[in-house]
Amino acid sequence: MLRLGSAVFLGGMAGTGLRLGIDLALPHADAEFPAGTLLANVVGAFLLGWLVAGLWTRPAVPSWLKAALGGGVLGSFTTFSAVMVSLVALVSAGFSPLAWAYLAATLLLGFAAAALGLRLGGRAAAERLPLGGTDAGVTP
Repeated sequence: MLRLGSAVFLGGMAGTGLRLGIDLALPHADAEFPAGTLLANVVGAFLLGWLVAGLWTRPAVPSWLKAALGGGVLGSFTTFSAVMVSLVALVSAGFSPLAWAYLAATLLLGFAAAALGLRLGGRAAAERLPLGGTDAGVTP
């Protein structure tokens, strides 16, 4: 069995690699809109919402997998610090309105994506697991 710390570490490596891929695909200068950071955080918010409402509710999902995907992959894929660095860089470069627009987009799209993920994940979980039923291969 994989230990929780190891699962988070390995998941973090995967999430960091995915994040690097987005940063390489959508690079930006300090004075430009950080589209890659916004994309990573919105996608990550959606996925975490979907996982929490769908996968996490299934009795057969082991704790190490939840830790690897949530704290590991998505914790390193989405980064609050990158949002803050981008905001400071934009303000320092004299682009305060763009910084405010970026912050608003991050918050609004992030919350909307998380809510959508929770809704779709919950719907998927309800379709797979009948009321009062058990997960495949798991006995009550």
